Amino acid sequence: MATALLDGIETRYEVSGSGPPLLLFSPGGFNATIENWSSFGIYRRLKLLEHLRPHFSCIAFDKRESGASGGRVERIGWDDYATQGAALLDHLQIERAHLMGGCIGCSIALTLAVSRPERAASVVLYSPAGGPRYRMTQHARFAEHRAYAREKGLGAVARLAAAGEATFAQDPRVGPWASVLRRDAAFAAAYAEQDVADYAETVDAIAGGLFDRDTVPGPPPELLLEAQVPALVVPGHDPNHATSAARYLEECLPRSEYWDAAVEEQTEETAPARVLDFLQRSDSPRSSAAI
Repeated sequence: MATALLDGIETRYEVSGSGPPLLLFSPGGFNATIENWSSFGIYRRLKLLEHLRPHFSCIAFDKRESGASGGRVERIGWDDYATQGAALLDHLQIERAHLMGGCIGCSIALTLAVSRPERAASVVLYSPAGGPRYRMTQHARFAEHRAYAREKGLGAVARLAAAGEATFAQDPRVGPWASVLRRDAAFAAAYAEQDVADYAETVDAIAGGLFDRDTVPGPPPELLLEAQVPALVVPGHDPNHATSAARYLEECLPRSEYWDAAVEEQTEETAPARVLDFLQRSDSPRSSAAI
């Protein structure tokens, strides 16, 4: 593993495999780490990276406020996450790469592809997070954290985060900065000194800005309809990865391919082969050379 300072945030990353660059936006919500590609949900059994590494240079990283990466208390939007990915490409001196997102990583990959189309050779959107229950779950999570912070204070939030290993999804009281609070004493001290009313406004702004619709959050449909990046959309089918979310992306992205496979049909034998076929057909001379 290596680290780089990206947009002022220390970021843990890993490059493995060989071939054209493939930038990976990890699944796992507010705990989107490198390891989730092999240990989280459906990705544990698909083993996508094991099959992609012989053909692509796979660039994985801990999303800001996740794992061993740092963070900042600010009104985080999708472009802030995309900026981290673009900065990692800059750090590695890669002009253009294929993108792949899993779960919440789909929203970030799409944001990068739409806002900086010259950086994206193609995009794989695997089990995009979205749907009405997903939005309601996220808003409820932020509301519970905000209520705890107001009642107990930010010092209590920092102590609670440091006392265990629970993620924001597992225990909303610890908040979206839980991993940074655990590993950075200076950050935790500054966090505890913030004005709780201002902090609550920031939390509300993040929840409302990130999760503002019942489809897939991220770029608005007006921008998706104009996007010319080749896209592979693979559906999920649960309250946080609604099939309707994947169908929405298929409808909005003019150069999309939709793999109409039920989740149980997405196996180690079928899924990596489908993703690899798409990426190899989408590869172009404009993509950076192997790294």
